Amino acid sequence: MKKGIGKSHSKIILIGEHSVVYGYPAIAIPLKKIEIECLVEEAKTSFFYNKTDTLSVAVFTALKHLKKENAKIKYKVTSQIPPKRGMGSSAAVSIAAIRAVFDYFEENLDDELLEKLVHTAEIVAHNTPSGLDAKTCLSDKAIKFIKNKGFSYIDLNLDAYLVIADTGIYGNTGEAIQNVKSLGSKADIFLKKLGELTDETAKILTETAESKEEKVDKIGKIMTKANTELGNLHITIEKTDLFVKTAIEKGASGAKISGGGLGGCVIALAKNLNIVEKIKEGLIKCGAENIWVEKI
Repeated sequence: MKKGIGKSHSKIILIGEHSVVYGYPAIAIPLKKIEIECLVEEAKTSFFYNKTDTLSVAVFTALKHLKKENAKIKYKVTSQIPPKRGMGSSAAVSIAAIRAVFDYFEENLDDELLEKLVHTAEIVAHNTPSGLDAKTCLSDKAIKFIKNKGFSYIDLNLDAYLVIADTGIYGNTGEAIQNVKSLGSKADIFLKKLGELTDETAKILTETAESKEEKVDKIGKIMTKANTELGNLHITIEKTDLFVKTAIEKGASGAKISGGGLGGCVIALAKNLNIVEKIKEGLIKCGAENIWVEKI
């Protein structure tokens, strides 16, 4: 039986969420071990397009490009990426689905076209996607992004570990953005500080003079400072604050909320696997729904 398979991976924001909307940089990291797979198979009936569903939109976008809108296909997704956690689930599902459709029809798909089609599908899901999620879910390297200026790749190479803990609470980007807006000009100082912290992180990551351990220490401290600024913007919640505090108590070099805010994930930077285990233990006791570890 004819079938097509497409895969993608997750992503997480290291630093720069929210301030990125105001022209400051953000750094995102691919999470290569957290994957999603889409399987496209032959069906008895034509594909049904549901424009309120990200996956359906992605499949239709690919079919439209191939001029096969009436194809008799069905699709199934197996995902390790939880939705609404700032982990790029809608971009990743779009990438996997588009790859699967092209694979099914044995059509070539280069990264440029894939990115373009994902962007089209993402507009339906996010209205105004920055392209950062799609770019990072397609990348093996960390990405620095500045709105209207573009992307650059960063080699992390820290020999450290990023612990990603799911609070089990859906993030609410829309409400978080409103929280920032309602602060008016009071938010400016916090956003500027976040921008400066992101610039500082990018600088440390590209420096060659410092040891990896020194870099991890500095970046950890910056992450914790960024979490304080995000708190000033009313984006953190009690549970994320508890996760950050616990991770640091257990030996993390630093920790912060990641993504849209008001839930979602907390990330913690750990120098070694021994510290990783202590952090995991502490966060499970605090009610983490899921924990992933990525070497960076």
